[in-house]
Amino acid sequence: MKRTSAILLIGLALTAVITLAGWYQYRSFLLEPLQIKPAGIVWQVTRGATVRSVISDLHQQGITVSDWRWRLLNRLQPATTRAGEYALKSGLTPFGLLDLLSSGEVIGYRFTVIEGWTFHQLKTALEQDPVLVHEVPGLDGDARVLQAIGSNISHPEGWFLPETYRFVRGDSDLDLLRRSYQAMLAELEAAWKDREQNLPLDTPYELLILASIIEKETAMDSERADIAGVFVRRLKMGWRLETDPSVIYGLGETFDGDIRRRDLDTDTAYNTYTRFGLPPTPIALPGKSALVAAAAPSEGTAMFFVASGSGGHVFSDTLDEHNAAVRKMLRKQP
Repeated sequence: MKRTSAILLIGLALTAVITLAGWYQYRSFLLEPLQIKPAGIVWQVTRGATVRSVISDLHQQGITVSDWRWRLLNRLQPATTRAGEYALKSGLTPFGLLDLLSSGEVIGYRFTVIEGWTFHQLKTALEQDPVLVHEVPGLDGDARVLQAIGSNISHPEGWFLPETYRFVRGDSDLDLLRRSYQAMLAELEAAWKDREQNLPLDTPYELLILASIIEKETAMDSERADIAGVFVRRLKMGWRLETDPSVIYGLGETFDGDIRRRDLDTDTAYNTYTRFGLPPTPIALPGKSALVAAAAPSEGTAMFFVASGSGGHVFSDTLDEHNAAVRKMLRKQP
């Protein structure tokens, strides 16, 4: 009996020693920083990664040791992960790492869609971005791109809202196109809802087309409603729009930077000097201010405008006034 009691006491003592030793190791583990260099490191968490897989990867790089202490900590303090890059700073503890992973405070990047870009220019810029995952080049044609972002439109031009979009490493060009497309849908819906009721436009798509022309005609927000007013009055009176940017768009890659009389006389679907009404599609990506201008053009009597030579435009009511403004502008050119 005494021998049994002694063995039991010894066993309890050993258990206590082991428990205390384990607790000491665990406590030291919690307080000891990870093996991160003073300059810190950027660590990428891929989509679908778990805390366990992240710790395993860090173990392989010698930053921590993946053992029972991590399993216990993750059980006591459950954490989630979000894909992206994390800035792991020197002095980061296991607790701090789990907090960082759960916070989703990933390193962010920006991509700006420029007002007036064509869809082709947008695709080229996306392809040149060094961080985005490039999925678009692997798709056969614009129709497949539109299908991949969940769109049922037939022509991509004009449907992506110029804006600066934040993204994280691991996001793809399709992700960004999808966001830009959804943003344009929302802005176009809002502009159409708030439009002037007497506009000569039957659909939101026609408003998008007009906004794209306004976008290409001027970079000055203060002029866009005035230019919209000229085009709306021309549409109401059955005049041709006679807008150079639409003609240039129709020329495509053959345009060499100079628009000539023969270009204005050669009929294409986008030649608003030879055809009445709006062109068949947008000619660029219009920004918010161009959409608002198309929906709420300025009232007035001007039917013509020409570049002033100083960044803006001169608006005229009559052809004689317009021709005089053109001659004045030409005299300013070198």
